[in-house]
Amino acid sequence: MKQPINRRNFLKLGMLAAALPLPALANPQRATGERLLGFHNLHTGERTVLPYWIEGRYVTESLTEINHVLRDHRTNLIAEIDTGLLDLLHRVGAALGTARPFEVISGYRSPASNQMLAQNSSGVAKRSLHMDGKAIDIRLPGVPLADLHRTGLTLKSGGVGYYPKSNFVHLDVGRVRSWNG
Repeated sequence: MKQPINRRNFLKLGMLAAALPLPALANPQRATGERLLGFHNLHTGERTVLPYWIEGRYVTESLTEINHVLRDHRTNLIAEIDTGLLDLLHRVGAALGTARPFEVISGYRSPASNQMLAQNSSGVAKRSLHMDGKAIDIRLPGVPLADLHRTGLTLKSGGVGYYPKSNFVHLDVGRVRSWNG
């Protein structure tokens, strides 16, 4: 049965495009075209690939879906993810020559979740940028963790934490800094 082309089906078509590698020399900050991002939330199993920015404008429906997929999986609370973080992730994918979905360990964190994590681990900031939707813990299938880490450092767009034992990289759009966990 042929499905009608509506906004939802159009966004799903973006999944096909996201599976293709981005050209290595693409300029992700140009004012025309579209920017795609994909996410696989490892805690909820949810996946999405969609254009979040088209022809110089952020796509409200896409941002809403991204906020949902990156919600606090412990409390189910949803918060607005900073578009600067999304742009950083797009730049990371472009620099690595891939449009594969990011595997998400942690996106938004409610204050209650963050407090619980901080009490149980010295590696969690009491005032984490995760609580502001400005940080994400990720890995990228097919990309060595060291390469993801190095790319984050090279872009100098915020904080970069390297957690090879836990198999993830932290990226945020706070002040430029780096650390190993």
